[in-house]
Amino acid sequence: MRFVLTLFTAAAAIYGFWWFSSTRPELRDRVEDFLHTQSFRTLEVRFTAPQIMESHRRELLKTARHKYLEPKLTFYPYLLMEIKYRHSDDETREGIVLWDLVDGEMVIDTKNWLKTHGFGDCLNADAERHEFNILNVLAKKGGSCDREGLSKALHVENETLDSWIESCRRKKLIVQTGNRYRLHMQHPNLKTYPETKIEERLVTQATQHADRISRHYSLGQIQRLAKAAFGQDFTIRRTTDLYLPVHCIIVQNPDGSIHSSHWNALNGKRLMQTYFIE
Repeated sequence: MRFVLTLFTAAAAIYGFWWFSSTRPELRDRVEDFLHTQSFRTLEVRFTAPQIMESHRRELLKTARHKYLEPKLTFYPYLLMEIKYRHSDDETREGIVLWDLVDGEMVIDTKNWLKTHGFGDCLNADAERHEFNILNVLAKKGGSCDREGLSKALHVENETLDSWIESCRRKKLIVQTGNRYRLHMQHPNLKTYPETKIEERLVTQATQHADRISRHYSLGQIQRLAKAAFGQDFTIRRTTDLYLPVHCIIVQNPDGSIHSSHWNALNGKRLMQTYFIE
């Protein structure tokens, strides 16, 4: 009897873990974060804070009365995905995608850390596959298109097209001006193929007891978005949690106020300030 009870308990626990992982990926991510607090994988620090402070001294210290305070190193969460997708009817491609779990954007090129602009809005709006049918056409056409162009590209009934357009408008993903529709983002940069250009090997290292920024988006959210954006033949083979080291360079102004700037420790480039608005 005890054996049967133990077997039943184990089966219930396995089912519960499967249900939890499948239906609540954001809670699963929090549990994983808790379990992996001791060590995590980061991209290497190629540029130290002192190097950046010296190289950009004239830019950061406006006068002799400005002074540096102690810099901080913080790690920002990314998701590295090994993927494959249909590039054309005759070609399947395989590759690597690096996705920012704070702003929800895909890294296009690791050399200059160029990223998409628009996927974060799609995540917040919980955009679905039929809405990406509209968004992808607009992206391919430079961000805007008239209704006739959408109809020719999508080959669907007028009623279906109107439904898709209205859904995108309702979620504030597109706006209409006359008979034209455009992506509702400043300088949109939505990519229709999943691809991160990596010119040189990404080196990772284990890090312990360091400051990490919390994820704004979960693994499950990114997976759902990617499959909606890149089509039913898009497949994620494997995922890895990675963290980008970011230097916070702190300057004290003559009046005692503080100014902070954030710098990518992998390439030494300054990061957009809007990235850090909570």
